[in-house]
Amino acid sequence: MHLIKDEIGNPVQHGHDHSHEEGCQNHSHEHCGSCQGGDCRNETTALLTYMLQHNEHHAQELDQMAENLEKMGLSAAARTIKEAVGDFQKGNMRLSLALSLVKEELK
Repeated sequence: MHLIKDEIGNPVQHGHDHSHEEGCQNHSHEHCGSCQGGDCRNETTALLTYMLQHNEHHAQELDQMAENLEKMGLSAAARTIKEAVGDFQKGNMRLSLALSLVKEELK
């Protein structure tokens, strides 16, 4: 269970059970109690915001890992991770666009 914040900073519980050890294919999504009458607008915006920030953080971690591998003389692995970070950043740009579209539509 994550505690995330909506657009205006209010904490929102989300029934998203996720473990990095299990991998994304094994995580489950539950309908949380913060949605009233099926209207999950705030939760959706907050979750998408959280996921974008989460992914950006992972991209930074991977970039650091690539730098460390480069220092260890593992250039091929470092280069491959840098390429993956570029792919991550492209995905994050798309998530950012989707978030902007959601926010615009929910005005």
